[in-house]
Parts: sequence; C-alpha cells; structure tokens
Amino acid sequence: MRVPLETRNDICQNSPRKKQSTMTVNESTAPAPSDQPAPIHRRRPRYSGKYPRKFTEKYKEHSPERYAETVAKVLASGKTPAGTHRPIMVEEVLQALAPVPGDLAVDCTLGYGGHTTAILEKIVPGGRLLGLDADPLELPRTESRLRAAGFGPEVLQVLRSNFAGLPKALQQVEFPHANVILADLGVSSMQLDDPARGFTSKFAGPLDMRMNPDRGQPASRLVEKASVETLATLFEENADEPRARLLAERLAGKTFATTTELAFTVRGAMPGVDQETRELTVRRVFQALRIAVNEEFSALENLLRHLPSALAPGGRVAILTFHSGEDRRVKKHFAAGLASGIYSEISPEVLRASPDERQANPRSSSAKLRWARRAEATEIG
Repeated sequence: MRVPLETRNDICQNSPRKKQSTMTVNESTAPAPSDQPAPIHRRRPRYSGKYPRKFTEKYKEHSPERYAETVAKVLASGKTPAGTHRPIMVEEVLQALAPVPGDLAVDCTLGYGGHTTAILEKIVPGGRLLGLDADPLELPRTESRLRAAGFGPEVLQVLRSNFAGLPKALQQVEFPHANVILADLGVSSMQLDDPARGFTSKFAGPLDMRMNPDRGQPASRLVEKASVETLATLFEENADEPRARLLAERLAGKTFATTTELAFTVRGAMPGVDQETRELTVRRVFQALRIAVNEEFSALENLLRHLPSALAPGGRVAILTFHSGEDRRVKKHFAAGLASGIYSEISPEVLRASPDERQANPRSSSAKLRWARRAEATEIG
C-alpha cells in the first residue's frame, strides 16, 4: 500500500532517530568558536626506496638505535650511514700509539668519536683524554654520545678548538704533557654528506665549506674575491690540479651561490674530457677551496711545531692524512725530528688501510698513517 506524501513527511519529522541526529549536529559536534586556526598535521616524508638520495630523507640512517636493520644494510653496501662517520684504520692507530691505563691522551680531531672511544677504552682506569674539534655543530652531538656511553668528565674533557691551539688547550685542562696524541686530518662524513655544509657537489647547497661556520669567509666569497693568479696557485698547491690555470680563468671573480653551480662550471671548462676525469677535477677543486677556507695547511704546520713540547718523553703521536700536501708536511717533520734527536723512532714507511677496509669503507682508500715516538729525557739531554 502506498503511503500519502504528507503522511511520509510526518513520519520522518517525528522519527526519534532523526531527532537524535539533529540534536547531535547542533549541540554536540559543532566546533566552538576560536580565533586560532586548527593545527595542520604534516606527515613525515616517505622513506623512498632502499637508499634515499636526499640527506634530509635518510631519517632511518640518522637513527641507528631505531632502525638497526636499515643501517646494517647501508654498511654492508660499503656506504656510510647519513649523519655518522666510520673511523679509519682504528687497529693500526692503536698499534702505533700503544695507549695503556693511566695515559694522558689527546684526540686533536674528535669528529664522530670513533677513534676517541677506542683510545678511552685502553687508557682507563686512571687515564684521561682531551678531545678537540672546531665544529660547533657536531661537537656537542659527539660529546653527548660519549657521555651516554659512560665517559664522564673525570676521564673525558672536550674543548671547542682547532688543533693549532694545542698548547693552550693542554694548559686549560691542566695536562702537563700527553703520552698519546692523534690527529685525523680527514673531513668527517657528517660534514661531507650534509648539503647544508657546502662540502659536497652531489646536491645543491650553499658554497660554504667552513669547518666552523662562525669563523672566516665561505668558499663562495673566496672565489669571488680571488684573482686568477691566486686561484691557480691554490689549485696547484692544495690539490695538485694539472688544469689549475684554465680553471682559475673560468672561476676567479665569479659569483657561485651553490655547490652545484660551481661544479657545473668546472665540468663545462673541460669540453671533450671524459666524465671520470671531469669528476676527479671537481673533487680536486673542492678540496683546494676547502683547504684554503679553513687554513688547513697553516693549522697543520702549527700542530707539528708544537708536537715536541706537547709530548711527554717516550710519548707517541699518530697522524692520518688524506692527500699529498698533508702527507709531505708530516713526513718532512718526522724525518727532521728523527735527525735532530727529538724523535727516537718514526714509522719506517707510510701505512695504508687494509684491502678489506678499503672495500668495506671506500673513504679509507686515500688515508695515510705516519707515527713518531718522542725521545726519552735522557736521550734528549
């Protein structure tokens, strides 16, 4: 039987279900008036693929405690997880330094703290270690990790300082001398991989390259102010670049806001050259500018000059270098110190990372290790 239209309207208006629904909308769920807009929920970016390309997307690699499986896969592929650093030639360094409980030690380049941890484990109980680093961004992070690992102020002291100021740093922490000194002169992976620091040409970032962003001028300003002669000299002396003059003519006085702009211009200056050679040239240009921006050679020369007075009689020093300009300076200093009697022993030849380490960590391929032993007081006198 069909129900008349008027009767159907009456049924709907008097339905208890309809009344309840109307009351809920009008009285219960209506938003209260507010001057503040509703907060916007932003989802975290997806982890794109096994190995995302962008540094900011590699959040799993930045949290090894939460994503151990992902970090293990990155390590197994021969790469360094984003935001971390793999210490190079740790066993060789320990053999060269021979740290023992009670030693006073200095790690001149604290970095991620890998070498520091290995040395600390050898000098306790009774020993103390001073860690130096000029990077104001990475230093507090590393100190927090080391404190969380159980190394308190009684065994580990950390100072924000370039290793060129070693004597002042020793005085500040009341170290009369050091039994063990290590200097790893390589740039840490945390700095190399982060586009915001300006060390890499892989992704666009500010052309900066300063270890300490609070000091000195960025690489962009150096290139903009430099003459052709100045830039050519930098490329020759800091990176042994065979096309130094050609590149200096293309780059000097120009403005480059980003790392990729500079890399693009360097590649374009070599038409007809194979890709491998172009990329090697880009790396040399970046290396030369980084060394100049951070005054790395003068800092190394200051460190070498202060080493004899910083080392205790019989104390040992080990230095890891990563290009010929650094290695030449270290080799010359150790040889001269041996000849003059300051050092009683030096490494007979340069030490390199093992084939297994070079395969597992390609960034160790260019590393060179040299060491020296300070003469005993009786030998000096």
